[in-house]
Amino acid sequence: MIALTGVTGAVGGGVASLLADRPLRLLARDPARAPRIEGAETKAFDYADRDGLAAALDGVDALFFVSGSESAERRRQHRNVVDAAREAGVQHLVYTSFAGASADATFTLGRDHADTEAAIREAGLTATLLRDNLYSDLLPFFADDTGTILGPAGDGRVAAVARADVADVAAAVLREPAHHAGRTYTLTGPEALTMTEIAARAAAVLGRPLRFVDQTVQEAYAQRAADYPGTPDWQLDAWVSTYVAIRDGSLAEVTGDVERLTGRPPLTIEQALTA
Repeated sequence: MIALTGVTGAVGGGVASLLADRPLRLLARDPARAPRIEGAETKAFDYADRDGLAAALDGVDALFFVSGSESAERRRQHRNVVDAAREAGVQHLVYTSFAGASADATFTLGRDHADTEAAIREAGLTATLLRDNLYSDLLPFFADDTGTILGPAGDGRVAAVARADVADVAAAVLREPAHHAGRTYTLTGPEALTMTEIAARAAAVLGRPLRFVDQTVQEAYAQRAADYPGTPDWQLDAWVSTYVAIRDGSLAEVTGDVERLTGRPPLTIEQALTA
C-alpha cells in the first residue's frame, strides 16, 4: 500500500496518476478534492491533526510526503507526520525536501526542510529525500500584473525543475523503494538560468510580456511590506530569500538525478510550461 499526500496539487496528483496501477491511499485535507482513481482509497489527512494522522497511515507500506504549505507552524506539522509514520509502522518515506536544505540555508524555508530531514533521521525511518530546486513552471507566475518579476536575484542562476519531473522521479522511487533507501537526490532542470533569461523564455511560450527587474534586499522588503501590509516577518523573509538564494549561487547546481531516475533528460522551461 502506497499512501500519497499532496494529491490535490500538481506533484502529488501527478504521482497518483502515474501509480494508478498500484494499491493507493490518497490523503487530503478535503478528500472530496482528491483525484478519482479506480480502486484507490481516500482518507482525510491534516498535518495539524496530530491525533488522526497515525490512524490514516495504518497498513501503509510507503508514504509519499509532500511538504506542507508555507506556515509558521510547518515544522511542527511536518514532525507530526513523521511521528505518525513511525507509529503506524510505515516502512519507507519519500519526502519532497529542498535543494541545499540546511540549518543555515540562504532560502529560509530550506531551513524548515532541514528540520524535517532531521526529524526523519531521529525517528529512524527508512527514507528517500527528493531535494527539489525551485519549480520552473511556477517562476514566471511570480510576475505582478504588469508582467514584472521583482526581486534581489541579480545575475544569479537557478537550475529550476519542472513539477512534472519531480512527479516522475517520485513515482520511479515509489515503484522500487528498496533500491532508493537512504538516498538523497537533488532534482534540477537541465540548465541554470538567470531570472532575466527565465522571463524572456517564458514570455515567448506564454505569449505575454515578462521582464525581470532587480532590487536591493532593502527595496524588496520595503516593497513587499507595502504591498502586503501585516505580513509576518517569517513570510517576508521567505519571499525575499528566494531571490537572494538565486543571487548567491545556492540554487545554481545542475545535477543528473532526474535523468538517472527517469531515463530521460529533465524538461526545459519551455517544455515545463507546456507539459
